[in-house]
Amino acid sequence: MATPRKEQSTNTENLQTLAQACDVNEVLLQISLRWKMQILYCIADDVSQFSTLKKMFPTLSDQVLSKRLKELKEESLVFTEDIESTVPPQIRYRPTEKGRELLKIILDLHHWGLKWKTTDNNYCQLNVLDGKL
Repeated sequence: MATPRKEQSTNTENLQTLAQACDVNEVLLQISLRWKMQILYCIADDVSQFSTLKKMFPTLSDQVLSKRLKELKEESLVFTEDIESTVPPQIRYRPTEKGRELLKIILDLHHWGLKWKTTDNNYCQLNVLDGKL
């Protein structure tokens, strides 16, 4: 998961209050970590190896990419599979059903945002073909 927070901080106290008020806040906190949904989207779009993900996001450090992949795996949003006959051994990431379901929700949020945005700025470019994952 995310980096542990200081137990005595106001921010931690606020997050605990929000979590008690509504489970949605915990979910939003979990999926809003920088790069997380972008990485999941790429994996679902068959960009499935560490090196190819790194090429997609050249400013993303290896450490953060590794951390986000580990989080996605721990949360059962992706799984790994070995690529046969590769030396050294290589793995590929694949979305789970849970991960694909989450991406459908994220894409719905994306479409909602496009419909209701009030500026001409387009901060998010997704290559969505027929809403298919």
